[in-house]
Amino acid sequence: MKTIIYLIKREFKLFLTNTTLISVFFLAPLIYAFIIGFTYKEGKVTDIPVLVVNQDNSPLSLQLEEMLADNQSIKVIHHSNEPVDLKNEVIRQDAAAVVIIPERFEAMVLQKKYPEVNVHINTANVLTANFASKALQLTLGTFTAGVEISALQKSGMSAEEAMSKYEAFKVNYITMFNTSSNYLIFMWPAMMAVVLQQVILLAMAVSFSEELKRKAFVENFVQRKSYAIVLMIIKCLPIWIFSLFNILVFFIYSKYLMIPSPVDFWNFMLVTGVFVVACTNLGVFFSILIPNSLKATQVLMVMASPAFIISGFTWPIYAMPNFIQNLTDIIPLTPYLESLKIMVIQQGSNELTHPYLWHLLIMAAIYFILGWIVLKFKLLKMHRLYNSNNRKNSIENKEIEEV
Repeated sequence: MKTIIYLIKREFKLFLTNTTLISVFFLAPLIYAFIIGFTYKEGKVTDIPVLVVNQDNSPLSLQLEEMLADNQSIKVIHHSNEPVDLKNEVIRQDAAAVVIIPERFEAMVLQKKYPEVNVHINTANVLTANFASKALQLTLGTFTAGVEISALQKSGMSAEEAMSKYEAFKVNYITMFNTSSNYLIFMWPAMMAVVLQQVILLAMAVSFSEELKRKAFVENFVQRKSYAIVLMIIKCLPIWIFSLFNILVFFIYSKYLMIPSPVDFWNFMLVTGVFVVACTNLGVFFSILIPNSLKATQVLMVMASPAFIISGFTWPIYAMPNFIQNLTDIIPLTPYLESLKIMVIQQGSNELTHPYLWHLLIMAAIYFILGWIVLKFKLLKMHRLYNSNNRKNSIENKEIEEV
């Protein structure tokens, strides 16, 4: 028990005196949370530049242009004639779309010749393109329906008859989960999970790789091979405790940014706790396996950097190649983001998160066992080398005494 208490005190002292670990583990989450939170604070993209080329300039075409301008999602940039180089003009104005109203637009509408309004969507940025496309479809669809109903009314139909003539059936669109389409609610939980995984792996990358080089560690603990599990737990203990600080910081930020809270806070803490354990065990395994701290950090960052992309959070896993799907199964971020989506965004019941909780538990156990096996071999090898050096030093000392 004295040894264990000594180890715990020693581990916390090493952690708190390491300025790199302190800055990575405490400052980085604060900075990332601030930057990411305020980057997406508005939640929605508004005033997206849209070029409107009105070649008709009739009352009806101007009415259409006015309706487009009334849509808060887009900002109309008027052109009477199509620019000589439309592509360059789109780039220059950073426009998400171009709406071209043809000449004689009003005349053709009145003559039932069905003029074509061309809409060019700039998909260089998929996010703004989707927002602009949705806004344009809504406005143009409403305008088209209005013109058709107005024409039917002029032919002598009542408003109710005109409506029923135009609409064969009604379609009700009901959004589920994040009904406001707020991008902050979608991105914030995922990005904070990515930050938490990154800082844990960075902190754990240097844990054993640096420790095994210390003379005090070799002298005090190499001969205690049975302490392998205890050493691993003690190495992770500061990270487990200080991770609670990061989670608290994220929680405070989320309240300020009005991110929905999980339905069951304790289930959220359970899943998050297992996620933290799985990440630390992964970091411990590579830290023991790779004795060089720089190389251990590089390997873990190579693994963690694409983790968000292949996690299935933004791009479905079933649309990925099989070898990528297999890779996602060994990264703790994948099941955690799925459970986080259920708990925070979809506000689902606890039982829906259980498969992902088991996935995290299995990963945590596998990485712990792998780390324990590698550590036992390392300690055994160091134990033999330590005893060999002691015997050699003892022989040399005896020879010196005899001389």
